[in-house]
Amino acid sequence: MRLFPLATALIVTLALYIGIMQRDAALGFAGVVAAEVEDSAEDPAPERVRVRAARSNAQPVASTVVLRGRTEAMRQVEIRSETTGLVISDPLRRGASISAGDALCEVAPGVRKAALDEAGARLNEAEINLRAAEGLSESGFSSDVRLANARAAMQTAQAGVDRAVEEMARLVMHAPFDGILETDTAELGSLLQPGAICATLIQLDPIKLVGFATEAQIDLLEQGADAGARLASGREVVGQVSFIARSADPQTRTFRVDVTIPNADGRIRDGQSADILIQSQEQRGHLLPGSALTLNDAGELGLRLVDEDGLVSFAPARILRDTADGIWLADLPDQINVITLGQEFTREGAYVHVTWAENAEGAE
Repeated sequence: MRLFPLATALIVTLALYIGIMQRDAALGFAGVVAAEVEDSAEDPAPERVRVRAARSNAQPVASTVVLRGRTEAMRQVEIRSETTGLVISDPLRRGASISAGDALCEVAPGVRKAALDEAGARLNEAEINLRAAEGLSESGFSSDVRLANARAAMQTAQAGVDRAVEEMARLVMHAPFDGILETDTAELGSLLQPGAICATLIQLDPIKLVGFATEAQIDLLEQGADAGARLASGREVVGQVSFIARSADPQTRTFRVDVTIPNADGRIRDGQSADILIQSQEQRGHLLPGSALTLNDAGELGLRLVDEDGLVSFAPARILRDTADGIWLADLPDQINVITLGQEFTREGAYVHVTWAENAEGAE
């Protein structure tokens, strides 16, 4: 029970000793603590992140759209037989140059010549009967019915001659346009039926480049625009856009684009792969280093901008072209202050210490 009074007396004695005997030391300690608290209250805000920025003005950009595609013959047709018969013409070999109207396959006439002669004889007979009926009708010795029958017989005989002539014309199959044989023509002695293939003919001058544009690219293209391509062989060619599809492929949701290019030497073949570059509508953009690009919290690609007070903001951007001098970016204001170094160490809404590109060397 006497322990508590003793402890209390000890504490009181110690306080009196410090207050009287060590008064200066106690006041000095209290002053240091107060000074530290006051100093900490007067400390400035944390130092701002240092970044480097550049001022940029939008410029006209001759943009291009890049498509992956292939070459395709301007025309390709399978020439087929319209009648039955044995081939009596020597075959033409694949690769041969053909002019429009050249005979490709000929089949034996068989009885068709006799059918034509018979039709001609019936026509002569019908013409004689018609003249006789007309003479008798004028003299009043023939009825109008007999004259009408003679005219009908004349027309029937003429139709028979026309059918026989048409059948004779089917014996020879001709090239519909200038081109190159992709297959041999039908072999001598082979039997052709209606619909059988005589030969496949393609036209390679001019030739088409076929690519497929996405929904984002299609509005940038115009018919008649200049275009170029690099073939898989390394050859570079130029031409113009000749067709832009109005409806998308239901499977891929892409639009067909045709580019027509000359091919006088025939060295460009059907089905070659090609990277197609098409000049699109002129746009305005900023030429900036690729390192300036960054992502915001939502995963959008863009730039971190800064105003004159050092306030950071984010602006989404769209890549137009990638060049050796930098990347052309669109969908930005005409005048921007873009952070080119240190953008990854700050965020939207923060304040930074800016070193402008034009005086960067002097600042350092």
